[in-house]
Amino acid sequence: MAADEAILTGVARGDSLPTLRFYQWNPPCLSLGRSQSAAEVDFAACEAQGITCVRRPTGGRAILHRDELTYSITLPLDDPRAAGDIVESYRRLSEGLAEGLRILGVAVGRARPRKTADPAPACFETLAGYEITVGGRKLLGSAQFRTSKALLQHGSLPLHGDLLAIVDLLALPDSERQALRRRLRTAAITLEQALSRRVSFAEAAQALCQGISRALNVRLAEGSLSPAELELARRLQGEKYANLAWPTAPREANRLPVGTVS
Repeated sequence: MAADEAILTGVARGDSLPTLRFYQWNPPCLSLGRSQSAAEVDFAACEAQGITCVRRPTGGRAILHRDELTYSITLPLDDPRAAGDIVESYRRLSEGLAEGLRILGVAVGRARPRKTADPAPACFETLAGYEITVGGRKLLGSAQFRTSKALLQHGSLPLHGDLLAIVDLLALPDSERQALRRRLRTAAITLEQALSRRVSFAEAAQALCQGISRALNVRLAEGSLSPAELELARRLQGEKYANLAWPTAPREANRLPVGTVS
């Protein structure tokens, strides 16, 4: 998360190029949306399973980052692919992701924009407008954050594994845990389930690159974080993202173990 924000800062300043990034999490991590309460996390269960916690700069609900691919797209707001409001640019960028999944052979659908009820604790329990689905079940969840000059959109594609595992990491009464498990069984799907075969991180990333390049008419070149981005990411990691309560609480409070910046 620190690296994504560092890239966003660089793009907003004009110091960094528009960036498409793919990554995995080490160790596995439960990420919370920007405004989600940390009281929804069962920290003892996370610690017992070796799972860290972090707060995302974007909105949305809890995601377990394990057996999945995370992408991020960072663009200046004067880029034509970022044109329009959040919903319009979200729809446009997501079409590149959908095209990449089609290359893999996924029969993708798109959720219709709609009003949502009270927010659920888990991201993959509910559908937002234009999120990517298979047979009505959520396959890829995304969220977007904007500054005055740039946007960051990132999201999670479960490659395989147990989508119900997140339930045991949330602070819920037993009855609500069982209800959430039932909802997730019909609300979400992994890429392995969608294709009836396992797809590696590398294969999925390559297909998404091709889809984004084709749908958004961009030419991609492989790169890595610049020295300035790495320096800022490491500073943000220590000063901000190690504190799960960073939007509202002093930085000294609730400090947590976090993964390395790479």
